[in-house]
Amino acid sequence: MTNRHIRIFVKTAELRSMSEAAKAMYISQSSVSQAISEIEKEYGVKLFERLSKGVYLTQAGEQLMEYAVRLISLQQQMESYLSTANSEQFIRLGATITVGAYSISPIVKRLKQDFEHIRAEVHVANTHLLEQMLIENKLDAALVEGRINSEYLISSHAVRDKIVLICGREHGFYGRKSVRCEELKNADFILREEGSGTRAQLENALRQEHIPYNIAWTSFTSDAILSAVADGHGISVISERLVKGYVDKGMLWSMDIEGMELGRYFDIVYHKDKYITPALRRFAELCMEYGRENATSHAE
Repeated sequence: MTNRHIRIFVKTAELRSMSEAAKAMYISQSSVSQAISEIEKEYGVKLFERLSKGVYLTQAGEQLMEYAVRLISLQQQMESYLSTANSEQFIRLGATITVGAYSISPIVKRLKQDFEHIRAEVHVANTHLLEQMLIENKLDAALVEGRINSEYLISSHAVRDKIVLICGREHGFYGRKSVRCEELKNADFILREEGSGTRAQLENALRQEHIPYNIAWTSFTSDAILSAVADGHGISVISERLVKGYVDKGMLWSMDIEGMELGRYFDIVYHKDKYITPALRRFAELCMEYGRENATSHAE
């Protein structure tokens, strides 16, 4: 099985059509069909179910797809390295919303100080999307606030973060140090989108306590959540770092939820097959250093 066979197989699986794969690769449909048939004949397996509306992976095909995607990813990494080996270094980093707002900028600034000619490309998105980008080799590493589920990724704790409950000035919780879990029953919450680590942590905790709740607003940005809570549309949970300025101005109030630990870590995540360049290793070290420094200053 050649590299050509693998790429034809992957493109066919992605598009679920031999004719569309042929168009995308600028080859004939017969060439696509022949390549798939050669793999199936060589190994005695059936990779696709050929139906009237397209082709669909069999169980053997799904397993081969996992291997093929990883193989192509490694080849892309190799080609990327060779193309930039004698030029400027390039690193692709991901950050979740809270990380992007608070932590990633000073870390990347330090990285650029250590590597004078490095070019860093940063993508800010939710944990779920960044996880997929890491699997597909669209990122070299990410600093995320949510849980990573893929067996192909390695994650390590870096920065400790505290999550607090927040409300506006007119809310009954304003001025309180903490609230009981049962007081959140049927409360209107303003939360991040599905896939957000902050949202997932709250929802899991509420389910464990059998607390029903309402999602009044959903937002991709922390600023929109803070504004909506300040205007009295509901309550929310958010990183203590992000709300501090609003609390200092009296626009919002933050508090703990009794018996509910919403602390978490920002984790460094990368693919288990990733080649660790000096720049990537330094990025991981800087995340750890930032976490230690931040923990010290926060305690003080």
